[in-house]
Formats: sequence, C-alpha cells, structure tokens
Amino acid sequence: MSMQLFEERKKRITEEHEALLSRQNKELFSTNGIYSRYKYPILTRDHVPLNWRFDYNQETNPRFMERIGFNATMNAGAIKWKDKYLLVVRTEGNDRKSFFAIAESPNGVDNFRFWDRPITLPETDEPDTNVYDMRLTQHDDGYIYGVFCTERKDPNAPSGDTSSAVAAAGIARTKDLVNWERLPDLKSHAGQQRNVVLFPHLIDKKYAFYTRPQDGFIDTGSGGGIGFGLSDTIENAEIINEIIVDAKTYHTIYEVKNGLGPAPIRTPKGWLQLAHGVRNTAAGLRYTLYVFMTDLERPWEVTYKPAGYFLAPIKKERVGDVSNVLFSNGWIMDEDGKVFIYYASSDTRMHVATSTLDQLIDYCVNSPQDELRSAISVNRINHLIDQNKCLKEQQSDLTL
Repeated sequence: MSMQLFEERKKRITEEHEALLSRQNKELFSTNGIYSRYKYPILTRDHVPLNWRFDYNQETNPRFMERIGFNATMNAGAIKWKDKYLLVVRTEGNDRKSFFAIAESPNGVDNFRFWDRPITLPETDEPDTNVYDMRLTQHDDGYIYGVFCTERKDPNAPSGDTSSAVAAAGIARTKDLVNWERLPDLKSHAGQQRNVVLFPHLIDKKYAFYTRPQDGFIDTGSGGGIGFGLSDTIENAEIINEIIVDAKTYHTIYEVKNGLGPAPIRTPKGWLQLAHGVRNTAAGLRYTLYVFMTDLERPWEVTYKPAGYFLAPIKKERVGDVSNVLFSNGWIMDEDGKVFIYYASSDTRMHVATSTLDQLIDYCVNSPQDELRSAISVNRINHLIDQNKCLKEQQSDLTL
C-alpha cells in the first residue's frame, strides 16, 4: 500500500475536520422572541478528535482507516469554567457505550473542541454497563458534582431478555474537571432513578435532590413526575422520602413521564427550572422541553408554569437515532444575564439556543398556564384577540 494514499487521506480528513471545528455559527431570527436558535449544531460525531478515531501509524493502518467509530454527541451538562464554556458531553461510540468527554468553546456557540482525553470515571464495586446524561452542580461545599444515569443489566430479567436494565443515579465530584472522585450511587426507596439533579445549596443542613422515581427502566408505572428529597450526607446519599414537585398529567406534553434538566437558575422571582416532558404518539414517544419556576425558599413548590412546550424538535432536529426528541441537561448564565441553553436533538447531536434571564422570567411569569381543557384554550385565545382589538380601536381613536 503506497504512502501516498495514507498521506492524501490524512491530509483531507484533517483539513475537513479543522474546517468543521472552526466554522462560525449564525444566530437565527427569533419569531417568538423568547430564545434564538442557531444555524448549525455545535457538536456532532464528526467533532470527535481524529486521534481518538484513527491510528496514525502507517505500518499498522496503511489506508488511514477509522479504527474507533463514534455514533453521537448528546445530552451534555454545562458549566462556565475559567471564562470558557464547557460541556460534559455524552459521547457514544459505535459500540453503543457512552462515556463523558469535555468540549470547550470560547464563546458558547461555536468552535467547540474536545479536551485531549475523555473523562476517566472511576467505577463502583458494581461496574456500570453504561453511563450517560450528567447534570453538573457547582455546590456550596466547594465541589462540582456530576449526577448521571448509571445503567446495569436487570439481574431479574427472564432468560433470553438482553434489553431489560436497572437505572440508578451515579454521583461523582471534582474540583478541576479532570480528576473525579466516584461516590456511592444514590439510594432511593421509590424505584429506579434517572434524571436526578443536585440542588446547589443545603436545605436544613442536608443535600437536596430533584429526582424522577419510576417503577421500571422505561415505564414509569405507578411512579413518575419530578420529585424532591433530602439526604443527610453526600458521601452515602440516601433519600428516604420524596415528594412530587411536578406530576405527569393526562393529555399534556408530560403525560407519560417528565424529568428535570440542569440544575435550576436563581432569579428574583424564584428558581428557574428547565425540564423535559414525554408524550406518546402514533409515531412513538415525543420529547419536548418546558420551563417552570419554583419558590426561592421552598424550591419544591411550583409558582409559575407556562402551558405546553418551550422548545420542541423542528426540521432536521426531528431526525436521528431516536427521532422526534429534544433533551437538555445543561445551561449556562453569564454575568450579564445571557443564557445559553444546550440541547440535543434525536439522541444524535448538540445544539445551542440563547436567551436572557429577563426574557425567560417574562415568559415564565406572564405566559398562561395549562388549564387542561380545549374549551379553556379557546377562551384564552379569544381573550387575547379581544384585548388586541380593543387596543387597536384605542390607537385608532387617538389618531382621529
């Protein structure tokens, strides 16, 4: 095999990779005025570093073939760290195994580049089969915590069942985002736990968690809803009692299940929360994102909750490994109030939308809530029509 083929392929692949990583993103006009999407995804499988994928030794790889393939980059936790925008990305190989890797951007919307190596996450005495969807919390105790889903095969699955799994909330912590300490998984008495988020402050000298209890790995069963509970310690976290903050509800975008996204943002009006809701359709499960607010002193009590979804998959976002899905577990607020909302589409790629704290508060506080009946929805629309008609007539009178 000629050296020419090796060098030609390496040169072309390197140039195309660099062009992708350095491509500028473009903010799109926002019709709704609440947030702005961007033209390009911010991370795809093609962003994964070449030296993670290719053997650069011509003797062992004369055709410069990809040796380790990657399928998706999705469901990233987010943090502002040393003036850089960092995503802890769920990176999935062609072998279906997910792991965590950090990608860094200077501005939060483009030029994301992975750090040199993926995160080396210690295992517990019971090794994980798969880990994914890390939520980051910068806690008052001085640590950055990552709470994630750890998946293991269901030991009670019938013979021949190679799909059933058991999910738990894994916990790791760090002070530099490089060296991670693994703590025991969260113990819960309310079934399986996925989509668990650590609250950034102690409550009654205890660690507080938003949870999502459910009976099975996929089906919520008698469980479901976004929960809340306290643990005496983080080193051996255990929640004895959970209350439901936001229950799944018939004929809503969260009628099948729902779960919190990232850790909440503190605002003058309350804790701003971003969550995902799931409903069933003839085409399968549909995941969208919604926003609500909880009380500052009692962050388990919902105070404002706009009706319906905040973000839903559109256009190319609707196509991927698991189509018709948006999922978010990371956002960043800058000191000037700009908010970067990081979301994955169809379990395949990462995107960003930007807003401001003022816009999000306005949306959350002043948008109507879901009153759960079609007739009330129509009344609400008619009320707005009448308001606008009255305003138009008043303006017309002023010009006479």
